[in-house]
Amino acid sequence: MGHTSVDKIIALQKSPANTRNLCILAHVDHGKTTLADCLVASNGIISSRLAGKLRYLDSREDEQIRGITMKSSAISLHYKKGDQEYLLNLIDSPGHVDFSSEVSTAVRLCDGAIVVVDAVEGLCPQTQVVLRQAWLENIRPVLVINKIDRLIMELKLTSQEAYSHLQKILEQVNAVTGALFTSRVLEERAEKEKEEEIEKEMLSGDQLYDWSAGLEEADDSLLYFSPDQGNVVFASAIDGWGFSIQQFAEIYSQKMGIKAEVLLRTLWGDFYLNAKAKKIMKGAQAKGKKPLFVQLVLDNIWSLYDAVVIRRDKEKVEKVMTSLGIKVLARDSRHSDPKVLLSAICAQWLPVSQAVLSMVCEKLPSPLDMVSERVEKLMSVGVRLFDLMPKQTQELKREGKRADAQDPFLSMSPRAWFRPLTQEEIAQRREIARQRHAERMVTDQTPTESHKEPTHSQTKSLEGKPSGLSTEEEDEQKEAFVAFARVYSGTVRKGQKVFVLGPKYDPAQGLSMLPEGCTASDSVLQVPHLSCCSVESLYLLMGRELEELEEVPAGNVLGIGGLEEYILKSATLSSSPACPPFTPLNFEATPIVRVAIEPKHPSEMPQLVRGMRLLNQADPCAEVLIQETGEHVLVTAGEVHLQRCLDDLRDRFARIEISSSKPIIPFRETVIRPPKLDMVNEELGKQQKIAIIHQVKDDASQGRSSTTLHVDTSGLVTLTTPNRLATISIRAIPLPDEVTCLLESSTELIRTLEQVNISLREGRSINISPRTLEAIAGLKAQLESILQGRKWRNAVERIWSFGPRRYGPNILLNNVEDYNRPSVWQCLGKGADDDIGQTVVIRDFDNSIISGFQLATLSGPMCEEPLMGVCFSVERWDIQSSAFPQHQDSLEEDSIFHEALADNKLKGSCEAFAPSEGTSVGPSQVRCRPEAASTDCYGPVSGQLIAAMKEACRHAFQAQPQRLMAAMYTCEIMATAEVLGRVYGVLGKREGRVLHEEMKEGTDMFTIKAVLPVAESFGFADEIRKRTSGLASPQLVFSHWEVIASDPYWVPTTEEEYLHFGEKADSANQVLKYMNAVRRRKGLYVEEKIVEHAEKQRTLGKNK
Repeated sequence: MGHTSVDKIIALQKSPANTRNLCILAHVDHGKTTLADCLVASNGIISSRLAGKLRYLDSREDEQIRGITMKSSAISLHYKKGDQEYLLNLIDSPGHVDFSSEVSTAVRLCDGAIVVVDAVEGLCPQTQVVLRQAWLENIRPVLVINKIDRLIMELKLTSQEAYSHLQKILEQVNAVTGALFTSRVLEERAEKEKEEEIEKEMLSGDQLYDWSAGLEEADDSLLYFSPDQGNVVFASAIDGWGFSIQQFAEIYSQKMGIKAEVLLRTLWGDFYLNAKAKKIMKGAQAKGKKPLFVQLVLDNIWSLYDAVVIRRDKEKVEKVMTSLGIKVLARDSRHSDPKVLLSAICAQWLPVSQAVLSMVCEKLPSPLDMVSERVEKLMSVGVRLFDLMPKQTQELKREGKRADAQDPFLSMSPRAWFRPLTQEEIAQRREIARQRHAERMVTDQTPTESHKEPTHSQTKSLEGKPSGLSTEEEDEQKEAFVAFARVYSGTVRKGQKVFVLGPKYDPAQGLSMLPEGCTASDSVLQVPHLSCCSVESLYLLMGRELEELEEVPAGNVLGIGGLEEYILKSATLSSSPACPPFTPLNFEATPIVRVAIEPKHPSEMPQLVRGMRLLNQADPCAEVLIQETGEHVLVTAGEVHLQRCLDDLRDRFARIEISSSKPIIPFRETVIRPPKLDMVNEELGKQQKIAIIHQVKDDASQGRSSTTLHVDTSGLVTLTTPNRLATISIRAIPLPDEVTCLLESSTELIRTLEQVNISLREGRSINISPRTLEAIAGLKAQLESILQGRKWRNAVERIWSFGPRRYGPNILLNNVEDYNRPSVWQCLGKGADDDIGQTVVIRDFDNSIISGFQLATLSGPMCEEPLMGVCFSVERWDIQSSAFPQHQDSLEEDSIFHEALADNKLKGSCEAFAPSEGTSVGPSQVRCRPEAASTDCYGPVSGQLIAAMKEACRHAFQAQPQRLMAAMYTCEIMATAEVLGRVYGVLGKREGRVLHEEMKEGTDMFTIKAVLPVAESFGFADEIRKRTSGLASPQLVFSHWEVIASDPYWVPTTEEEYLHFGEKADSANQVLKYMNAVRRRKGLYVEEKIVEHAEKQRTLGKNK
């Protein structure tokens, strides 16, 4: 097919029934970009000879150097099949685990996906991830088994062995799909059972039990990948060939006189050809016959490779070409590389682009066929139930499936890049800048009454720009911000005004505040999370090129310019305020690697700030923070992602020299139950204690412990505020591991629970979906089932708060006698009115206790890192009635004192006070309790109580055995048998722990699964590649937090420890190293000796 013009593609955009939006998903190095090259070459955009070598969609320099895709790239292709013409919007996505956020972006914009699997490596970890991402977004996948040439050239398999190998790969992929399907069916079944139970309670009578799981009735006929269904293509993209069994069915139906439908059903499976009877019969394996697929398909390909590449038999090649009716150029047949001749033959016999594109057009849905469940899922955000949304919003669901809808709405995906301007645009902007400069010069030279003489510095700056255009302005204008989007409904036009919906926008609130029939072009009132913008420019994405468009109809992928001031990461654009924001993307990778960044020249700090803002917009997974210390911190998903972000900052966004710190390693602090064994695995309490060495810490707080602080032998800490008006007693208890994991995985649910509780206290009504209520009830039930025993009796009902930031994996328990405050589970009660009535029970300064707990859990005593898995039980809280000030003078003093305290204590921790929209610590309680309005929530009592609560929690924490928790990576390594020992060596050196290893059937590849501390992971991938000569490549994904068994404060106390570790116990304590490194970085005191063994200096001259 020749080169397709832009006008042709614009014309095809208007027929959504013949449009296909698809992405290519796979594990790293499985051949996505090579396959994309073959598809691009079919449109004449690149030469078919360069397909696979050029990697056209890898447009970045670092992508070409590393040989992996780092950014999703889109291109529009034209394909003609019979009378029908199709437009294919193709997105090539990365396969490296660090860039899985780009996969989430691509999947959100598409209706279908091509999943590519390497025929040698088979199903890999990232293949499972992309299948799950496609499943969660409700898009239909098709399968391409790539690199089949490796089975012939590398593994030297026979065609029969290759057939068995391909069957196993299909089984593995279908097993993953089946597991996802089964989990969904069982969830639906569980919901159905709940409904039936409710009906049974209402109706009395005999009970009928249904033992079926619901899987029997569920339709999974179109779910699995099977060649006879036409959703599998076998290919070798590098050699340019690929086929589906339909092609061979059509070829052989003409030759053999067997119907194509019969061949289609029998070419894949346990069928063979009985030559005598001229019939296709079943039972090839049992009778030792060649399966039909081997005999009619694979044998031909194997013999072609044998003749062309292995033996180079010219006569046989000529016969093959004659029988296939193929003619190749003389230079191809005489070429020294046999792969050139092979590609020339295959490009005419079995072109991979034709097989893949015809499968895509047949099997993947058009935008008009979007599943209604997907539209509903996209529109249902957080606790809002779709059925409870305004009627205008529910009508948009129908419009989302219509191309001729009036109101366009678009999903702005968090994928952005910078487009170089054309020469005409640069010249135009330069001319505008020159005119502005000339006007400025004229204005400066025009004498007016208020005119002042320019200072020396002003004169110098004007003289320094003779060209009439500032260099900084010229640099800024060289590139323009373009965002990646998909039109779901209506038609978007250049210059059109639209609403920008933030992720927290509520359509019900927006419709109530805006006049009926309001559009984005009207002057809009201040509605929370809603703004208006103008669509400045629309682009057709053509890989490395962009083509300007005037309008784009529904169902198409496009680029939008001029939105950099309005969106961060992602947004939803709509011409109607009734449209809800789309659900946030599912990110598989968690940002965990942090570095502090600063410019080499301090004067360039504004450029760095601007560059980091642009990077934050352009990268969906990168996070940019400013820490309490004032450092600019960049958080990324891994080492490769970090390197790409730093390169982008230097070369594209900030364009300055920057220096980055060593990676900032995150830790967590926790307490454990008192250990039963000492450091030499002896039982504690049975040895004779000798020469006990204590580490005494002269802390300021311990210095005044006699008057305000008392620590019990059981770990109960009692602290009195400096003004002697309040006393609190707190105990720290380690939470079971199951509870910590549950709280960590339920972060979003706990945050929703907190928002609901705040709304109930303030008397605001909120519509909560039954599914959310069920999830909250399920969380409570799980906590009750885990927290069993005398120590945890009624603990779940007595939960006061979660922390830090009100949704973390730590718990504050209310064990104060005679204080029955409303439960955090009040939304599960009978009615909201009862709960509002109960809020009068909340004591004064209740929020001060919560705020002190939030601050304590945000930065622990060991190295100011957040706490994890700790329960603080408040056993006593006494406050004197004289704590409430009566005079205005004291109120003023209190506010001044509180402001000073806030500056010192609470700087940078404001999130702990206001994690939910529109709430604050004190006033929310004042509003809901009119009788307590006279209480001063910002006086010295409140401030001192927060500080006392924080200190009490820290002392209670220190009264228990303290431990650090390290972030852990799950490490998946694929390696051959000969380098297995070296892989284990590198893992052992870096504190890694192998969980299991298994050999892939039919290959010499081993899959090793291990866990590795994030602190030891830097440089791990490079080292393992060097040690194994590139034969092993790891995939690191953040997995969990793990307690480090060693005590950072440990000193020898028993005779055995004394003998084993020596008097000084100076063997390296790895945990202490980690802790001191964090303390040193944060500027905290580090207890270490600078000089260990001082000796007198000797010189060669005077040997004294």
